[in-house]
Amino acid sequence: MTEHAMTWGIAGLTAMGVVVRPFRWPEAIWAVFGALLLLAFRLLGHHDALAGVAKGGDVYLFLIGMMLLSELARREGLFDWIASIAIAYAQGSPRRLFVLVYLVGVIVTVFLSNDATAVVLTPAVYAACRTARVKDPMPYLLICAFIANAASFVLPISNPANLVIFAGGDMPPLSRWLSTFMLPSIISIVATFLCLYWTQRRALAEDTLAADTQQPPLSRSARLAGWGILLTAIVLITASAMHVDLGVPTFVAGTITTAIVLMLTRQSPAETMKGISWSVLPLVAGLFVIVESLDHTGLTNILSDQLAALASASQSQAIGVAGLLVGVICNLVNNLPAGLLAGSVVQAAGVSDKIAGAVLIGVDLGPNLSVTGSLATILWLSALRREGLHIGAWTFLKLGTVVMFPALILSLGSLLLF
Repeated sequence: MTEHAMTWGIAGLTAMGVVVRPFRWPEAIWAVFGALLLLAFRLLGHHDALAGVAKGGDVYLFLIGMMLLSELARREGLFDWIASIAIAYAQGSPRRLFVLVYLVGVIVTVFLSNDATAVVLTPAVYAACRTARVKDPMPYLLICAFIANAASFVLPISNPANLVIFAGGDMPPLSRWLSTFMLPSIISIVATFLCLYWTQRRALAEDTLAADTQQPPLSRSARLAGWGILLTAIVLITASAMHVDLGVPTFVAGTITTAIVLMLTRQSPAETMKGISWSVLPLVAGLFVIVESLDHTGLTNILSDQLAALASASQSQAIGVAGLLVGVICNLVNNLPAGLLAGSVVQAAGVSDKIAGAVLIGVDLGPNLSVTGSLATILWLSALRREGLHIGAWTFLKLGTVVMFPALILSLGSLLLF
């Protein structure tokens, strides 16, 4: 029991380190440090630690492919070109630009995943704000963070956590997925928009957009990068329909597109590689090791028994409790490893589709509470830091409380309607 307590203690301290970032050290340092502590105290064997790292293999490949495409598109000016189009359609209205960015965020999240929204859309939105000379770009950038999670359960490919949850289990066919999640997704997207717009209404009212912006030319390399992103979207949808893991196709698409563009422009890959947030990979690996250690304490069995008992007593109560509890917990340990644990619990408990759906909604939407709740939000933070911008954990938490809970409660409630 003492070993179990130590494991839980290290997991808790690791989560705190990732959230608070003492000494302003990157999140990855604390995740890796927590994993090393588990090995140092022999609370987890080397083979089990490697098994935990290996469980994230598909996620690593997926992220590398997406980050390659994003950095390539940024360097070749694709985002500046997209930004000029967004500003033209906004016609000088900050509110119209806010709505336009939100709609684009929904499309990118649904068809390219929430991580793509954080990695690909965030630089484009910042470029649009810079071009339009807005006073404060944060209201528009916040869209990228919140819609990345709010729209992430429309399709199985909309969030890598969806695939993690069903690892080792049967992924529902698309028709059953849509019948379960379409209404909750619509409610999540609309509720998140209304709450986020309400929090940013004053900043938008005081803002102005430049009317004399010019559309930059679209270079051949930028066009190729754009086609690479579109091709990746098609590949992801096809792979999902065929029940193929998304990591390898995304990695191959990103690598091939990058190689072609760099060869045509005769550029060294060094600068592109330098612009990628590689620290995300050890962060994810460390978190997977933490979850592997928690699984060895018997936590999965304990939670599955509790969920099964709650479901047998009342399905509606199980939907509400499981969804809200998982949603909050994801902000403590990050939703990818939490999704891995939650998926094991759901499969072991053998609960209904609606209860399993509530858990998935909690994993996908719950992370909108904090800056470290989802990998997408951490990637969003990295994109902001690269542009010299910053938002504090406490500031985001206050905003997330207002935006996340109404969307989560309403989405979970819609599961009971049909």
